[in-house]
Amino acid sequence: MSLSRLGAHLRRRRGPRPRWPPTVPLPCTRASGTRGFDQSRDYVVGQLRNAGYAVNVQPFTFPYFQELAPSTFERTAPTARTYEHATDFNTMDFSGSGDVTGDIVPIDLVLPPGPTPSSNTSGCEAADFAGFPAGAVALVQRGTCTFGAKAQNAKTAGASAVVIFNEGQPGRTEALSGTLGDPIDIPVVGTSFDVGNELADLAQAGTTTVHVTTSTLSENRATYNVIADAPSGRADHTVAVGSHLDSVVAGPGINDDGSGTSQDLEMALQYAKAVKNPTNHLRFLFFGAEEEGLLGSAAYVASLSQDQTDEIMAMLDFDMMASPNFARFVYDGDGSDFPGNEGPTGSDIIESLFTGYWAGRGLASGTIPFDGRSDSVAFTDAGIPSGGIFAGAEGIKSEEQVAKYGGTAGVAYDKCYHQACDTLANLNTQAMGQFADNAANATARLVMRDNDLTDNTETLKAKRTTKSQDFKGPQLVR
Repeated sequence: MSLSRLGAHLRRRRGPRPRWPPTVPLPCTRASGTRGFDQSRDYVVGQLRNAGYAVNVQPFTFPYFQELAPSTFERTAPTARTYEHATDFNTMDFSGSGDVTGDIVPIDLVLPPGPTPSSNTSGCEAADFAGFPAGAVALVQRGTCTFGAKAQNAKTAGASAVVIFNEGQPGRTEALSGTLGDPIDIPVVGTSFDVGNELADLAQAGTTTVHVTTSTLSENRATYNVIADAPSGRADHTVAVGSHLDSVVAGPGINDDGSGTSQDLEMALQYAKAVKNPTNHLRFLFFGAEEEGLLGSAAYVASLSQDQTDEIMAMLDFDMMASPNFARFVYDGDGSDFPGNEGPTGSDIIESLFTGYWAGRGLASGTIPFDGRSDSVAFTDAGIPSGGIFAGAEGIKSEEQVAKYGGTAGVAYDKCYHQACDTLANLNTQAMGQFADNAANATARLVMRDNDLTDNTETLKAKRTTKSQDFKGPQLVR
């Protein structure tokens, strides 16, 4: 596929700085609910309609959260200590705004922590807050129930702010971050286990006072999915190709997932020229609010009738195709490497298409589980055969992976993941070429497939290195 054309789509899809009040500066962003997202939507819609696709723009509402200014957290008594953002604490998503000074009150803590995660129910029940002094700051421990339930119980009891600290087992010690799910109009921060444990010890010994400030925006906003249907092919054998059009608020998200959406847009434009008599129907899906919890793909699947769901033969998910320190990951459709995490029947065939294409070019790949991190989850939950490829996000590349894929050990696959530096300069064009051609090949083979994905699994597995019917650039090769 043409990297120059992919680059053109990426440049157009960044969008200019949204029009915000001067007191609320934002970086260039395509986050759902912003002007940058809406301009990306309009660009994609225009390109697809001009290419002959029937395009439907599907609106839905979602809870939008943004930090307007950096939060602060400090202890003022019995001794002073200023805590460091990201290292010691984070603002919980959907925290309210506030400037609060109050005494710490521990709530049903288990210290030292139990041997396994969720060994406590701190803050999970209203009874935990019996006798809570109004205006105090609740100190609760991660575990068992949601962060939102803990914070809501504390607010109902009269807390002026909530500190939720990590539970303390291995892997649950760092500064806690997460979402409350819905807005709660008092400050809520998550801390490391060490900070929470220290505050608990001090509060047990005597009065311990903290000061916390947060400046946030929480509200419901509208965003959109873009649904583009090719003009022909069997509707009862629909191949759905999906990627998410939104970025995080922090930056433009050119790799996550500008790479996937630009790749899919270029595939759509070339498909309209190259495939004149498709066997099966092709649908491109550009999702909103993926970064808010896979909301766009969930809204799309929820909008389908059972008959419409049954018509989708396969779903291909393309999220992050050009990570700078990339690996070649394929979702483990058959569960052979991650038992219990396989996709619905037929996902193994999709896996074989992806692994076979790279193997046929002497390119190693590895599998990853269906872990619920991208838009395929709504489709697998509905029983739709699914698969995808992924170049890596915040995970750290190992020496073994360097031997397979090149790159640098001990460095994240994408060091700019969910950061302002995820710009055009963050893309690895070598990865983009390898991923785009594999994506186009799998799409073309499924579109031209005579039968569905419930049969001849073993036959396809045995032919993982075949090169037949490859899609190379804009030309379908039979």
